[in-house]
This record gives sequence, C-alpha cells and structure tokens, in this order.
Amino acid sequence: MAKTEIKIGGFGGQGVILTGYIIGKAASIFDTKNATMTQAFGPEARGSACSAQVIVAEEEIRYPYVKKPDVMVIMSQEAFSKFSPQINPDGLMLIEEDLVNPDGLPESVRLFKVPATRIAEELGRRVVLNMVMVGFFASMSGVVEADAVRKAVESSVPAGTEALNLKAFDRGFDWGEKQKVEAA
Repeated sequence: MAKTEIKIGGFGGQGVILTGYIIGKAASIFDTKNATMTQAFGPEARGSACSAQVIVAEEEIRYPYVKKPDVMVIMSQEAFSKFSPQINPDGLMLIEEDLVNPDGLPESVRLFKVPATRIAEELGRRVVLNMVMVGFFASMSGVVEADAVRKAVESSVPAGTEALNLKAFDRGFDWGEKQKVEAA
C-alpha cells in the first residue's frame, strides 16, 4: 500500500468527524501506518454538510489534504452530490443505501451499499450508524486491520457505550463480508 486517500461525507450529527478520527487512529496507533486527518463543516454544524479527509500510508505523509479519494464513505445525498465527482475513477464508494441515491456515478467506481441507519435502529440507537459505516469500511477497504479499527472504536467512544458501538461496528463489518462474497 503506497497511500490511500479517504473522504467521509455526511451531514453534521451523523458522526462524520468521529468516523475519520477512528480510521486515522486505527491506522496510526493500533496498526503500523501513518495517517493524517482534516475536516470541514458548515457554520450550522448539525444538519449541514460536513466531511473528514483521511490519508493512510506506509510512508511519511508530506501533504495532508485529499486530492482524489480512493475510498469514499458517504452518509447523505447532499454529501454524495457535493463530493462524488472527486472520487478516483477506479475508487471504492461505500454508501448508506437508504439515504443516498448514487445516480451519475461512473461505472468504473466500485459501489457498495449498507443500510447503516436501519442496522443502527435495530440496535436501539440511530446515532451508531457511523460505527456501522466504520465496520463496513474496515471490511470493504482493507486499508486498516479490522482488529486495529475495533480497538480505535473501543477507545474513542464515550465510556459506557463501548459494547453498543462495537456491536454496530461488527454488524457493519459482517455486512461487508457478505457483500464481498456476493461480489466474488
């Protein structure tokens, strides 16, 4: 792996920034990689478009900004509309299937969907949809070791919510594993 550019997009309140933080933390602290993260969100914060950009690499990262994402994790239609034109033509797009309609995506982009909000609701807390997406990302991308991501989830969420967040991660990861088998 030379360098992987990742962009996470959604709206404020979906845990977009925490998603990027966990991926970067997993790579740099619990795996043997380097990572950088930048973030952007509107002045309204909750409800407006926001994004986190993460770069994961074996070597030192000299420029921290994502130019052409290799992987996109998209959790809202507004984020899809705004960010999807930036994806690498051979990139991987992971979307929340109930909230994103991927019309206009180039056929060369590998697209996979997860009902993250429905899974989170089944677990009793809609707010863990981002952890479902983190698990799905870990499975589908292989950028960071799954065990490293689990450790980053466990050490990054509020005390007392670790079990629920790990369960959400596992459900997203398992969904991804099924998607890989079906795509093979």
